[in-house]
Amino acid sequence: MSHTAVVTPQSAHQAPYNVAKLREDFPILKREVHGKPLVYLDNAATSQTPIEVINVFADYYGRYNANIHRGLHTLADEATEAFEGAREKVRAFINAPSSREVIFTRGATEAFNLVANSWGRTHLSAGDEVLISMLEHHANIVPWQLLAQQLGFTIKVIPVHADGALDMNAYRALLTERTRLVCVNHVSNAFGTINPVKEMASLAHQAGALIIVDGAQAAPHQRVDVQDIDADFYVFSGHKVYGPTGVGVLYGKQSLLEVMPPWQGGGEMIDTVSFEHGTTFAALPHKFEAGTPAIAEVIALGKALDWTENVGLDAIGEWEQQLLTYSTQQLQTIDGLRILGTAEHKAAVVSFVVEGAHAQDIGLLIDQLGVAVRTGHHCAQPLLHHFGVEATCRASFAAYNTRDEIDIFVTSLRRVIDMVR
Repeated sequence: MSHTAVVTPQSAHQAPYNVAKLREDFPILKREVHGKPLVYLDNAATSQTPIEVINVFADYYGRYNANIHRGLHTLADEATEAFEGAREKVRAFINAPSSREVIFTRGATEAFNLVANSWGRTHLSAGDEVLISMLEHHANIVPWQLLAQQLGFTIKVIPVHADGALDMNAYRALLTERTRLVCVNHVSNAFGTINPVKEMASLAHQAGALIIVDGAQAAPHQRVDVQDIDADFYVFSGHKVYGPTGVGVLYGKQSLLEVMPPWQGGGEMIDTVSFEHGTTFAALPHKFEAGTPAIAEVIALGKALDWTENVGLDAIGEWEQQLLTYSTQQLQTIDGLRILGTAEHKAAVVSFVVEGAHAQDIGLLIDQLGVAVRTGHHCAQPLLHHFGVEATCRASFAAYNTRDEIDIFVTSLRRVIDMVR
């Protein structure tokens, strides 16, 4: 049976959401794995890339490959225009007030490290407290742990309820006059929990603290408005929003970025350099973009955001919620299967364990049937340990997934479970 999505578009200018037509944009979805059609359900790790994004690389390297900002020739002008055009696309995508507040990094992980080593190193000290949610990816834990070891501030953990939702009463109680920063993801990569980041930002600000939001799992699935959230910092990565690897985004409020020292030094981030008088630094955003950036990747990220906007984030989100509901219903029919993370507000992620079957065995065997899921701790070891498990299987959905694929996944999972029990 064929399941075709027809979702009401966001505006009269957008065509109806048709998943079969949309899948034609993704060449990789046509391939087979071990003689079976690929069913790709590992989107929380990396989403697939539409052909128009793939073509950016051939176009850039074949037509206007040049370094940006520093040249006066035509190719340099064209490359610079495309690069800065992508910055403006990112600004619009997250509704940042200014493109000066958009910093390109190698990924979300580097963005966290930038904030930790620039803002954190100059604003945190012994006696201060940083709140980190139990739901965090290691990228929003480890940089702060490293810094705490050096500076002596205290890290406190915001706990979660049994369903994987943050304990907001505990969060309120943890906020004190010593709190300097709150670290929280917009959407949990391990459980799919959607956190109330706007409310959390408001509470943090009332306590005199800042908030940094990990948006890596939110940006591909829902509309992000950093002004509405009132985030001080917001980060996301290109490869989870239908773009390339090796590029990410740090948004920061201009008032904060302007007084933060550079993290890395080199070309492009300077105004003047002198042995006698030292170095003065470039204006935002270039102060934080030392050296030659990932030019083609940034341009391709801009194209990926174009693709996402053309499809429509509301339509994508609505379709993914249908997939989440359907997959949850189907998985709950399997004896011995337990879903971790059942919060009321969830993105399209289903993390589960199966009694008598190791997650790694399931992942390896289901791959032989053409189904790609993620197994392991998902860079969220504290969260999984809190729930008494070392690893889960995680199926995560994107704009191009279908109910038919879920049927194949569940049928394959039943077969694999029978093999390993």
